[in-house]
Amino acid sequence: METVVLVMMILVCFNYILKQTYRKPYAVVFSAAVCALFTGSMWRYAVEQSKSQISIWLSDSALMLDVAVVLTLEVAIQMAFCILSAYMQTSGKVKPRTIWAYRILRWFPGVLIFPVLFSLLVSVIFVLPGMSFPTVAWSLAGTVFVVLTGGTYGMKRLLPEKEIRLELLFLSNALIAVLGVIATVNGRTAVAGISEVNWTALAGVVLFVVAGLIFGTLSYKIKLKRIIKKPITL
Repeated sequence: METVVLVMMILVCFNYILKQTYRKPYAVVFSAAVCALFTGSMWRYAVEQSKSQISIWLSDSALMLDVAVVLTLEVAIQMAFCILSAYMQTSGKVKPRTIWAYRILRWFPGVLIFPVLFSLLVSVIFVLPGMSFPTVAWSLAGTVFVVLTGGTYGMKRLLPEKEIRLELLFLSNALIAVLGVIATVNGRTAVAGISEVNWTALAGVVLFVVAGLIFGTLSYKIKLKRIIKKPITL
């Protein structure tokens, strides 16, 4: 369980740096400064934590399910950014609302980086006993600022193609979603299994899918006829 959470934390940091490669340099510096200030100012709360408390949190199914909701929302937002970015690169004329949606998604850095930084601060405080807590926290904050800004620059140099970074960001978020399911379930199932088939519910799902297919096919044919009938102006 702890190994899965650790891998997810690493992927969250990787996704954060990868997402920053699509932003302006001043936005990258500002975002890294916010993360550094958060890390340095949270030492008062970090010293109150313990390893046993963190283990209790990881074993709390209700808390993990709440975390799963936040995780799912962030993964959905990041995947939407990837899909919308690919759409804008491949399509011709783009609507203004699509451009605004892309800008909003691009400026959203993610919120999972903050619990990861807090967990990192707690771990560093445990590793360095006897040292001044503010010194440890603000030293880590400086390291976080350098790593985030330098990592963003290094990622752009390592992967200069935007398409490759976009695909990597999408796949990494998909992996986080899969690991999130494993971490939140933690060996348990959300509902009890049944051995009988609810034929009414199954028929409803089938009818819903068939209706969606028919509606989609008719919409596509109507749109195609309008395109064919539209006169071509030279």
